[in-house]
This record gives sequence, structure tokens and C-alpha cells, in this order.
Amino acid sequence: MFRKNEKGEITLQTTEIEQVIRTFITENFLYGNSEQLTNDLPLLGNVIDSTGVIELIGFVQQHFAISVEDEEVVSDNFGSVKSVVSFVEKKLEGNR
Repeated sequence: MFRKNEKGEITLQTTEIEQVIRTFITENFLYGNSEQLTNDLPLLGNVIDSTGVIELIGFVQQHFAISVEDEEVVSDNFGSVKSVVSFVEKKLEGNR
């Protein structure tokens, strides 16, 4: 899943990030039933509650070795699978 680019930096593809996030959400909040989980489905209230958001943030930080600042915990970053993937990509880009 992890690749090194020409500079020796670890990189991930968008589809890999999405798969990891989808798997986490499906296994931890949807009990393995991923049929209802679309890229744009609002997570909060439909899939996870506020405690679930904290779990998701903790997972993202640990799995992708990024830090999430308090001001980054907004629906633009954690509102849907698509927004979480985009947020992780931006954070990984910023770590290079």
C-alpha cells in the first residue's frame, strides 16, 4: 500500500486512502455492511455520532501518521468519505 517516490518519501494513492477509510468506517460503525456508504453520504448522524468522529480522527492520525488540529475538525474535513480522503491527501502533501 505504501510506496516510496523518487525522493524516498512514502506516498499513497487516493484509492488506497479511500479503501483504508472505508474499511475502518464499515468495520467499526456499519458492522461490515458497506452498501449504504457512498462517497458523499454525510457521516455525522447517518453513519457515526460525535464519539465516532473522535474515533475516526484518532484512526486517521495513527494510520496515516498525520496530526489533526482542533480547528481542522470540521464537516468540510470529516463530513463524508470523500472529504476525509481529501483532507488526508492534503495533510500528507503538507508533510513532504
